[in-house]
Amino acid sequence: MSFILTRLRQFSYLSMVLMVICFGSASVFAEEPLGTPELFDIEAFDDGINLELVNLGKTLFFDNQLSKNRSISCASCHSPSLGFGDGKKTSTGFANQQLPRHSPSIYNMAWNVTFMWDGRVSSLKEQASLPFLSENEMGMSAELLVSRVSENRDYQDQFRRVFATEEITEEQIYEAIAAFEMTLISNNSAFDKYLKGEKNAMSPAAIRGLELFKGKAKCIQCHDGTNLTDNSFHNIGVGNDTDLGRGVVVDDESLNFSFKTPGLRNVALSPPYMHDGSIASLKEVIELYNEAVANNGVLDELIKPLNLADGEINDLVEFLNSLTDPVNLETSIVTIRE
Repeated sequence: MSFILTRLRQFSYLSMVLMVICFGSASVFAEEPLGTPELFDIEAFDDGINLELVNLGKTLFFDNQLSKNRSISCASCHSPSLGFGDGKKTSTGFANQQLPRHSPSIYNMAWNVTFMWDGRVSSLKEQASLPFLSENEMGMSAELLVSRVSENRDYQDQFRRVFATEEITEEQIYEAIAAFEMTLISNNSAFDKYLKGEKNAMSPAAIRGLELFKGKAKCIQCHDGTNLTDNSFHNIGVGNDTDLGRGVVVDDESLNFSFKTPGLRNVALSPPYMHDGSIASLKEVIELYNEAVANNGVLDELIKPLNLADGEINDLVEFLNSLTDPVNLETSIVTIRE
């Protein structure tokens, strides 16, 4: 049975990846029903969770020594206290260099099929490597990264236990960080409890917001499935004339200014919003969609004025707040709920 489930997941995953690569637009997908993420859907967990590998990845994730001037870590842009974002409009690199994009939250990355705002990579392991090797972010080379890790006796012991080898490699570092990030799972929010039958888990306003989300507001056209994302790319009228987003990655001008649909788990914890961090609050995000103004290029065909009243906008915000379920790293290595 496990083999069959794995094959089905592989087929579904491959189909989604191919459609994202080829088309880059949500219009090629049928809407998936909203639901709760399940651990059995994560192929990497089929043989269990290697907690030693996860704990190693956690240590690497928070280690400032792994940036060029030893000043920042992965957690500098993805802080647990800020919804695994950084609270900034756009992030800052190791030498206080201003980066061009906002740091997205990294909750529920285990279910993603593309990574980065422009979808330039397709694995969490590959994504983990990019900030280290970027001259503007952590400013490391592969050689320097391996050297910094290898000279630490605690890391020597941990890598030996996890990988059963004396040699520490670049790939092992990224594998460990990806393993940790895969355990940042949010699946027990008020919304999830409501879906399981706890009808008082969500407020009346949040329930009204859910119905708007699926209906009049049409949010579900892009924010569907268990993580409320279509894993695709859209131009929603936000951005400047220099960041072309997905269009550059796939060499398709029709996708210029299109960026990945973010998942909405714990979205209330990680303002500001959008790839450029230009929108400060969830209410302003909904107001943007309500007006559907093209500030840059041509709007995605799904983006149309919604004619929502103020009360309806407030109800949608309440629903988005009901998706809150942070992981507490202070009380355990990982928080995983069956």
